[in-house]
Amino acid sequence: MTSKRYFFSPWCLFVLFFGFVFWKLFEYHCFPDPRVLTQSQRQYWSNIPVRANRGFIQDSRGNILALSLPVSSFFIDPEHWSPSDAPALKELIPNSTYEKISGPLSGRFVWLMRRADPQVARKILSLDLKGVYEIKEKKREYPNGPLMAHVLGFCDIDDNGQAGLELAWDSILYDPPGYRVLVRQAGGRVPDVGHGRDAYGSGISRITLTIDVRIQYVVEKYLNETALEHGAKWGAAICMDPGTGALLAMASWPFFNPNNREELGNAKALLNNAVGRAYEPGSTFKPIFMGIALEEGLVRVSEKFTCPARLRVADGFVTEASSQAMGQLTAAEILMKSSNVGMAQIGIRSRPFDMYRTLLDWGFAKVSDVELRGTEKGLLASPEQWRGVIPANISFGQGLAVTPLQLITAMAPVVNGGRLMSPWLIQEVVESAGDVIYKGRPQLVREVLTPETAEWLRAVMRDIVLSGTGRQASSPVTAIAAKTGTAQVAEKGKYVQGRYVSSFVGFWPYEAPQYLMLLLIGEPTGGKYYGGEIAAPMFKKIVEDMADLEIFKTDRGRAQRGRETT
Repeated sequence: MTSKRYFFSPWCLFVLFFGFVFWKLFEYHCFPDPRVLTQSQRQYWSNIPVRANRGFIQDSRGNILALSLPVSSFFIDPEHWSPSDAPALKELIPNSTYEKISGPLSGRFVWLMRRADPQVARKILSLDLKGVYEIKEKKREYPNGPLMAHVLGFCDIDDNGQAGLELAWDSILYDPPGYRVLVRQAGGRVPDVGHGRDAYGSGISRITLTIDVRIQYVVEKYLNETALEHGAKWGAAICMDPGTGALLAMASWPFFNPNNREELGNAKALLNNAVGRAYEPGSTFKPIFMGIALEEGLVRVSEKFTCPARLRVADGFVTEASSQAMGQLTAAEILMKSSNVGMAQIGIRSRPFDMYRTLLDWGFAKVSDVELRGTEKGLLASPEQWRGVIPANISFGQGLAVTPLQLITAMAPVVNGGRLMSPWLIQEVVESAGDVIYKGRPQLVREVLTPETAEWLRAVMRDIVLSGTGRQASSPVTAIAAKTGTAQVAEKGKYVQGRYVSSFVGFWPYEAPQYLMLLLIGEPTGGKYYGGEIAAPMFKKIVEDMADLEIFKTDRGRAQRGRETT
């Protein structure tokens, strides 16, 4: 029997060897070691967080007030960067950045400049430096600069809202953050920049305000002019639709420019005095207290009061601002001549607990529900503390602190027939998907005055402008009704000599009120300090400029004739 022979071919070794090599290549490429994968990712690509398009804010007429624009940012890859190139950038970047990039850098990503100005960006790109790369980002821009800055607020370098509407509606104005993928190419010259998840949303959110930028511009123009003329420390102004509570303008002085980041470090300038400052309202509070007194039967419109220059009340004294006796005054004349002594005699008739609850019902000592943050609630002592002269002081606006927004909101019932309306700032909010998620509307809080009482108060306020302390606000353009105010400033429980808040609150046209406005000049230093001589002329100028812009209808022929006569 013949046996078979088996031979081992060398080709078998060749097949086994290359089979093993191909298997290892497949294993390393498809199932890499996690440590190797992590190291390679660090070397060749990086995730850079970016914000989506931040939504824009517009006024009631569709004028853009805040938007995001495309800008260039720059970073350095230390792997390809030479510190010897730093001098070429010295005039374009901050000194701290220059010092940093002039020495050794670690890692693969170092910010050179965020959101560069277009001119600076072009200069950096023209240098064509190795290791310097560009990233397209978005920069928050406020086209009108300081106009309405306290209402709009501002964002930080990463587009996070920091104040105003930008903060209050931050979660709506931007979509969730995404990232960009930076791929490091072998030559290191130009990275391939791709978009990561949610880098840009499918749409842009939008907030529409009740504010009219035309009214805002006029109000800020004269607020700034008057504050500077009289050397004021602060100022505020609010214009409202008294029938609905919609805010048509809101300003705070001193101003700041949200486009200039260097100005954002001044905390005093960033305070929105219209909602965040509590002050003693003085005589502008008198029509409100008089309305409450009439409703509660504490006074009759036909009643007369004897008003000496100085009146002792319990443990204190009440004096007239003019230090002169005013004789016999009716309730209307008390308001027209702004008599502290007359108001004090009405105030001491009030019952502390009842008056305290009534003032709360009018919105004092409460945080307003306006769609902003940073609103203060003011100060109103508990009724247990209403002893001695305190009830008398409160009747003419001393001994309590309010915000400008609270005061103008409480004045609206006098103008609209007795309805306390909630103030509102936003017409509509639309998210990036296009859905309307908030719609502002007039909200009645409660009826606080009868129409008859409101009508009587309006007539008295008209007389104040015609023949009382508000004569400097009288204008041929339209019939104005108003109340002046001059309040002392208290510090550590005592009134400081020479420190006052000058104010003026009024509405127009008198027969069919469309606008209600409050103006305040805080602590003027130019010698004048009465509301009737500082704030009243400013009020007149604002109304007449609004007429010139045809914001409201008026008899322009009569206005022109009146100006020629003047």
